Formats: sequence, structure tokens, C-alpha cells
Amino acid sequence: MLVPRHRLAARCAAVAALLTAPVVALSAPASADGGRAAEPAAVQADFDHDGLADVTASSPAGYQSVRYGGTDGRNQTVTVDPARSTARDLDEDGYADLVSGDTIRWGSAEGLTEAALTIPADQQFGGSGVTSGDFDGDGHADLVAQKKDAEEWGDLRVLYGPFTREGTASRSSDLSTGRTFDPTRMVSGDITGDGRDDLVTLHAFEEMSESSQFWAGGADGLATKSTTLPDAASAAIGDVDADGYGDLVIRTVPGGVVENLPYDAGTVKVLYGTAKGPSTSRTTTLTQDSAGVPGVSEDGDQFGYDLAAADVNGDGYADVAAGVPYEDLTAKGRPVKDAGSVVLLRGGAKGLTGTGAQAVHQDTAGVPGAAESKDYFGSALWTGDTDGDGHPDLGVGAPGEDTSNADTGAVWLLRGSPAGLTSEGSTAFNPAEIGAPDADARLGSDFAG
Repeated sequence: MLVPRHRLAARCAAVAALLTAPVVALSAPASADGGRAAEPAAVQADFDHDGLADVTASSPAGYQSVRYGGTDGRNQTVTVDPARSTARDLDEDGYADLVSGDTIRWGSAEGLTEAALTIPADQQFGGSGVTSGDFDGDGHADLVAQKKDAEEWGDLRVLYGPFTREGTASRSSDLSTGRTFDPTRMVSGDITGDGRDDLVTLHAFEEMSESSQFWAGGADGLATKSTTLPDAASAAIGDVDADGYGDLVIRTVPGGVVENLPYDAGTVKVLYGTAKGPSTSRTTTLTQDSAGVPGVSEDGDQFGYDLAAADVNGDGYADVAAGVPYEDLTAKGRPVKDAGSVVLLRGGAKGLTGTGAQAVHQDTAGVPGAAESKDYFGSALWTGDTDGDGHPDLGVGAPGEDTSNADTGAVWLLRGSPAGLTSEGSTAFNPAEIGAPDADARLGSDFAG
């Protein structure tokens, strides 16, 4: 049986990887020397270069299912390392590539190659998931993950692009987090507004959370020293007030105790971006009791369990999707425990607010399926424009969904529109429908970022 409530606590001891929200690309302002900064590398996961984003959903059973963008519903299943994956065009041939652990699958006109290339031994990573960005602003994609054979588990390795077809990076550098374990999660995005991606790492030690760390991008890559930020259990980066600085959105840890997370109602906090990094003085805090936010803040809901940021309605402000996988719903007059939902919070000139927020779940009209107990809809989130209408769509994982077997899991694609998320044209798929292993597959536990 699926027991996601224990996943966050377990990952502090076992360092299991979770979803990292996709990065919202920001326009590049002038660099510090007055010139124009290089544009960050494209982040859209388009493996077949058809102009449509492809969503890659993960199963702890050791595979990922790629649903290619468009209306034909084409799927591909590939065997992967269980660590978190990322999608970037590493060799700059126009096709996004999939990096899982120490392996690369190259994109092509037909999609991902079946054969996986192993990164050269002297540049390989350790056990944590891989995150990507353009940390030195040179227009080439970079990778960061735990350093392999590190003296300290918390050491990170950064591989700077471009990459050769043999998987060799142009150069590499190492960072020391000063922590016992590698990060529980990493997210990248341009917070300082200089056209270079920055990195935020989240940390925990056994049952206690630890302060997050901000690593600024620069002309030479990521800074070797970090700035301390509040403890966080999940994170995403997006420019919610459209001021040219990416904003860090986190789920806070109650009392700094990771073991309390399963019983937490959930709090989402925005640390607004500045030229020096995330602000700890200019912030916004939202819960399900905040004005305009759907639902009620209840113990164990875990509002913000996962987070994703993108401009869903196309108004120029990034919006934030907050997963609430332990939300209880009511169906036909009966309570449905831990059915789960997603709340879309709107960005605006004043930042992130509850104004115009909307909730979507499996009992929302037009959404495929039906809300059932322990579906955990909203456990993992992803954004990308899969239909080419200019509005990012939202991928939602429900790893507890029962289909042909128990806990097979399933994935939903909810369409973005000028009104926000819409169920019109939304689709869903599960392992049996795509010919993938389905017994306890828990598809939708994660997405490639």
C-alpha cells in the first residue's frame, strides 16, 4: 500500500528524491557590467522538437512514462534510475534530453532514445536527484546533483555545458553544503534577475529540518558560499509579481520538525526575489484559511506538499499550483478521506494572493475519474505547454489511484487558459493504458523537472 505520509520523514534518513517544480524562465535584464545578460537555456521538455512540451511521470517501480505533447496521446516508457530526473537540451541539437542519475537519453525526431548513455566516471553523480539550469548565463545547460564518492554526503557536483555526445561536460566544480546529508530537494531559477539561474537547496537531518541554502549564479557559475534561508519542505521559483526577479515559494516546516509534516495543515510562503537573492523581510504567507483560498486549513491536509510555478492564465504573472494530496472531499454525501486536490494561487502586481484562486480535484466537472479515498491527487506537480496554445498546462500525479490493481497510480493533464486551469480538454493516463507495469506502480509519484 502507498504510504506517502511517511515519505517526507523517510527521505531525511534515506534521502529519497521528490519532485522539483519546473523553473519559469525570466527575461534577461542588463548584467552587472551594463551589458545584456545571456538568456537562460530553454527549460521546456520537448524531446521530439515539435514545439510542444512532453510530460515525464515517474514510478518508484523504476520507470518513467513520457506522454508526448499534442493530441495523439503517444506514450513511451523507459527504465530509469529511481533518483529524480531532469530534462534539458544538453548537446544543443534542438532536442531536449532526459537525465536520470548518471544516465542520459538523447532526444530525437522520434523522441527519447531507448539506449541510455552513462556519464563519464570522473563526472558522475551520487544518489540524489539531478537538477538543471544555466548557472553561468552562457546559454548552455548545466547539471547539479550530489557528488559521487564525496567525503561528505552533502557535497554537490556541478557539470557545466555544453555536453558532448559522449556525455562529457565542458567543466565541473564542487560545492560543500556543510550538511550531513545531500539536499532533500533542489530548485533552480533566476532569482537575482541577472539572466543567470540560481540554486536553492532544502535540507533536513533525521527528524529535524535544517535551513535552506541559496547559491547565486554568476559569470563563473554557482557561488561557492551560500546564504541561509528558512527551512522548507518543498519549493518552486516563479516571478509572481512580474518585477523581473524570480520569487521563491516554499512550504514551511512546522516547528522545524519533519516528523510533524504529516499532521500539518500546510503553509505556503513567498520570499520575493531581489538582486541579492530571496528576501526574508518582504514575504507573503498563505494557508487554506487565507482570504480567497478554497478549502479550510485542517490538520494533515499538507497544503503545499508539492509546488509548481508558471503563468497559467497568460497575464504576465507567474501563478503557483499547490498540491493538497491529503485533502478530504465529500462525494455523494459521504466523506472521501485523502482524495486530494490542487489549488492554483494567482500572481499579480501585489504578489501572490488568494484572489481568484481555484481548486481542482477528481470530482471537478470535466476532470476524468472520480475522487476516491487515498488517491493522493496532487502529490506531484509539473507545468509545461503540451498543446501549444501559449498557456502552460498542469501535470498532476495521484500515486494512490487504483485502476487495474491497487496503487497503480495515474497522471492528469489539466489545461491552462486565460481563466486559469480548465477541465476542458483535460486527460489522464495510468500504467495499464500505456502498457507499463501496473502492480503497485504508483505512477505520478514524481515528474522530471
